[in-house]
Amino acid sequence: MRTTILLAVVLVSALDAQQAPANRVVAENARAGTTDWLLTRVEPVAVNVRDDRYQRQRSIEGYVSHASIRAGETLTGFVSTHPAAPYRVEVYRMGWYGGKGGRMMTRLGTRQGVTQPEPVESDKQLMEARWRPSFEIVIPTDWLSGVYLGKLTNEQSGNQSYVIWVVRDDRKADLMFQVSDLTWQAYNRWPAWRSLYDWKQDRWHTTPGAKVSFDRPYTFYYNMLPATLSTLSNGSGEFLLWEFPLAFWLEQHGYDVTYVSNVDTHRDGDGLLRVKGFLSVGHDEYWTRTMVDNVARARDRGVSLGFLSGNSVDGEIVLEPSTTGQPHRVFGRFEGRGDDDDMSDEQQLMGSSSYGVGLGDWVVTAPEHWLFAGTAMKAGDRVPGLVGWEYHGPPLKDDPTLVVVATAKVLSMGGAEQKPEFAAVVYDGPKGNVVFNAGTCWWSMVLSSPPGFVNPPGRDFTRDDPRVQQITKNLLARMIGLP
Repeated sequence: MRTTILLAVVLVSALDAQQAPANRVVAENARAGTTDWLLTRVEPVAVNVRDDRYQRQRSIEGYVSHASIRAGETLTGFVSTHPAAPYRVEVYRMGWYGGKGGRMMTRLGTRQGVTQPEPVESDKQLMEARWRPSFEIVIPTDWLSGVYLGKLTNEQSGNQSYVIWVVRDDRKADLMFQVSDLTWQAYNRWPAWRSLYDWKQDRWHTTPGAKVSFDRPYTFYYNMLPATLSTLSNGSGEFLLWEFPLAFWLEQHGYDVTYVSNVDTHRDGDGLLRVKGFLSVGHDEYWTRTMVDNVARARDRGVSLGFLSGNSVDGEIVLEPSTTGQPHRVFGRFEGRGDDDDMSDEQQLMGSSSYGVGLGDWVVTAPEHWLFAGTAMKAGDRVPGLVGWEYHGPPLKDDPTLVVVATAKVLSMGGAEQKPEFAAVVYDGPKGNVVFNAGTCWWSMVLSSPPGFVNPPGRDFTRDDPRVQQITKNLLARMIGLP
């Protein structure tokens, strides 16, 4: 009798294992999705007046206490309405969800909004909002790691904006998706012309000077070339513009992925060792030296790296606590080399070097490489317009295993040819792992077109490119050890 019972238990366990989802991401995306996360109304924006492209959305705006947060911890939201008005908060996790792009996680009841005080500028033009708390969420234990949007709606005007954060975990996973939130914040001009690029009257300052804070809302993202003024960037940094197409695609295809902030890469080097592959995504420009060291150490310990990004590991910054003592909430450009805050050795990590604006086609140079298996691509085949808006190129890492898999001539915004040329590269890690550098901010844009997808000016990426999809599948298979 006991033998029969044990046999039954084994059979049931085997059946459950066969029926169980491949991973938690698959199970999560089987849940009902919605497009209600999309913003439908914002304050009018005078797009023909340059100064107004960075204006605040005073009707409703907010920020949160954490760039990333674990289950069980308390997230605090800070919201301002002008004039004072009731508002509501809806929280969504971003993913595939049957093509809807998001899942409703919780609704907070209507709350009475107040007009929070104007920020007071301090040393180095630092703007910290220092608002009174508006709501709290204890992150439930069943909220899977991911990028979360809080959709704020002013119930009088109907105007909307986002707050954004990462829910992180400590589980082992195949892939780690690093959002580029240090770069989002570096370009954030809230409340008006107070980004890392603004110093006194100079509105495109690129040397040490200003400091910026996470304790403030994200205003509209606009940087002339990368995007026209996008409603969805109101409070969401750059995530929905360049990063969400990859997250959407990864979760559609059931990859086991966990999410982190740039700040996590800085403060938790050991945490990188819990995955097989680390992904830098989109416009990943600003890093600390500690981030570089942590990712290099992970590579040397066998973690594969994928730089599906452009202008990455370029500007070196220094993270500091807020004026109230909360760690990693303020940063400025590194000032240790005079006026030069750029990383000078990023090719040792990425395989190639980081540059600003450069536009071009992604042209295959090594079609025999495993990266191109199943694509039928030949030498000289190109992915039109994929290089941009910023890119990577020589000097390259001095490594006998390094292969230039694609190259291109690049043009400036005005159409003039410029140097150096673009280069996408692959090199081997020391433990059978691999490092791939796609070398363009726009790599993810031809993987998928989620709800709310926005084309960059002069580009049409609404048709997915099956060749880039296959290249990415080949890369991820190699990274996570699939045949």
